[in-house]
Amino acid sequence: MSSPVPASPAAPHRADLVVFGGTGDLAMRKLIPALYHCDRDGLLAPETRIIAMSRGGLADSDFRGKVDAEVRGAVPVEDPQVWARFLGRLHHITVDVSAEGGHAAHPGWGELAALLSGHEDRDRIFYLASPPMTFGPFCRDARAAGVVTPRSRVVLEKPIGRDLLSAQRINDEVGEIFAEPQTYRIDHYLGKETVQNLLVLRFANAFLEPVWNSLWIDHVQISVTETVGTPGRRGYYDHAGALRDMVQNHLLQLLCLVAMEPPARNDRESIRDEKVKVLQALRPISGTEADRFTVRGQYTEGPGMPGYLDEPASTPPTAASRRVETFAAIRAEVRNWRWAGVPFYLRTGKRLPTRRSEIVVQFKDVPHSIFPGGSPNRLVLRLQPSEGIHLHLMAKEPGTGEVALRPVPLSLDFASAFASRVPDAYERLLLDVMAGNPTLFMRRDEVEAAWRWIDPILATWEASGMPPEPYPAGSAGPASAHELLARSGRAWHEEETA
Repeated sequence: MSSPVPASPAAPHRADLVVFGGTGDLAMRKLIPALYHCDRDGLLAPETRIIAMSRGGLADSDFRGKVDAEVRGAVPVEDPQVWARFLGRLHHITVDVSAEGGHAAHPGWGELAALLSGHEDRDRIFYLASPPMTFGPFCRDARAAGVVTPRSRVVLEKPIGRDLLSAQRINDEVGEIFAEPQTYRIDHYLGKETVQNLLVLRFANAFLEPVWNSLWIDHVQISVTETVGTPGRRGYYDHAGALRDMVQNHLLQLLCLVAMEPPARNDRESIRDEKVKVLQALRPISGTEADRFTVRGQYTEGPGMPGYLDEPASTPPTAASRRVETFAAIRAEVRNWRWAGVPFYLRTGKRLPTRRSEIVVQFKDVPHSIFPGGSPNRLVLRLQPSEGIHLHLMAKEPGTGEVALRPVPLSLDFASAFASRVPDAYERLLLDVMAGNPTLFMRRDEVEAAWRWIDPILATWEASGMPPEPYPAGSAGPASAHELLARSGRAWHEEETA
């Protein structure tokens, strides 16, 4: 029997990608490098253009020079001709958009309309790499300038608001111009290879499903920890904090993918439907339960590292600075038949000992052990620093005499297993936007369901009047975060394996 002929890859979609905030940190560190890699790999159509919008007052040549100076050293440029081709895609438009809007008469909008004119047959993507309060005004100004077409899409960076009410307002404002199928709310964690492989691991392999429930799983840990602090970003972080910045989006998205039921199909809505059901099943946390099941902390001075209040910033610390959390931990529960009684521990923080993003699924111990020294199996899905999947099993140590057990990982490291570069999450997600595939993006009801769960925790913290628990920079976080697990005889993953 002859082998099946693989399907030919789809032709790249022709698109004009307009990046508002196109000279900012996100664009220069993530979006521009990701688009270059897509171009290098032949995934951008020859006609595709990248148009940065900012207040920078740059000509096209100035912007290309800025990218050449700041980005080229951060990406592997093997072929100068490919790099030159990529730079030729770049344009810059100077425009002003404020939180109030009403700037459609700014000359930059006319320049953008002229640049886009005659190319209405291309997909037109507006990527808003800007603060959320500008999302609605930008969309209104874009419509007033006549640059929104039926083939337009808009990409919204997190966070979508500060709470449920502000998220609903932003969604309403954007929804006046862009229909829900045209709106892509991005969370770059959903583009990571390990996250994609979590879906494949669960739903393309038969051996896990029978044990993926409360009968066999003791608990789940989801951690995103960072060694860096907030130098230069305190103004933003004062008004965001770890709960809004990381838990409401990144960590809850990972929880959904672990806990969701198998979707009927791998299509654009079935997966998102199942994620919403998980968020709706989360046990509410408020009042005294917030004291028992949540922890918030703020790093203080540590060995060779400043405290949060002493980080370099353009303004001195305020009352908000003293109240904001740089660390958050939560004991969550999903109230359904599959997960009843299984705690999900969520944790994120800055100035911690290691940079790590991982999901740890801790299985229950064997019902009756005939060997001393065993420990429960665990499945570790590492998102960073090196993406991979590790299943820890008990094995016998080589040698004669008494049986000695040791946990041994069966490991899948993506970079070595597939002998290729692991694409950045933004590469996958940008290509999905251009292809019109919203599967890995958040739907409006998904964002708002997450805020409905987060809001009572925020309200309880703010009403308490208590400052966050201090922890030294470089330490493992507040003592209460360790007590959160220790009360039930558990410990964070790195403590058990240290």
